[in-house]
Amino acid sequence: MAHPSVEELLAKMRSAREAGGANQASAEQLRQNRELVAACPAFTPNLLELARLLLLTDEPGVDASQAFSEIQRLLEQAVRASSRSAPSLLELAHFTDSIRNDPDEAERLFEESAATALGSLEGAWSALINLWTVRNRRETLEKALELGARAEKLFPDSAGIHADVARARSFAAHMGLIPDENS
Repeated sequence: MAHPSVEELLAKMRSAREAGGANQASAEQLRQNRELVAACPAFTPNLLELARLLLLTDEPGVDASQAFSEIQRLLEQAVRASSRSAPSLLELAHFTDSIRNDPDEAERLFEESAATALGSLEGAWSALINLWTVRNRRETLEKALELGARAEKLFPDSAGIHADVARARSFAAHMGLIPDENS
């Protein structure tokens, strides 16, 4: 059996959304989201959406402990399927804190989510500084220098950020935008 394409998965998720509301799911919407989980248990956007909908919806005949068990399973599955992505960790941390009332575990998850997000931010800012530097135009070098100043404050121990900013400063000095520190 062929795995559904990304386009097919997104179309099924859209169809499920159209079957209910954003803040109160219909039985049909939950059925479609659950079918999508069964068809593709690693499709993280659907796992997170179904967990969120289940938190907001009182299903007839389902007690809170059953619902919370399903939500926790979905969130843990999203964390695994996403290789511990920051958004998935954040959702599980909120659930762990507010529903499971486990602040110690929630704190660990929040910290991991923040560290993962910061790692992504550092990589993105480094790439932007480099992109703007290589373009070597006044406006892009000014943007690289401005972002570089923010990046150095947020990531003071990052050798990569410091190297990127030094390169941007060198290009900017060569263009006469800032004084040349080597003269």
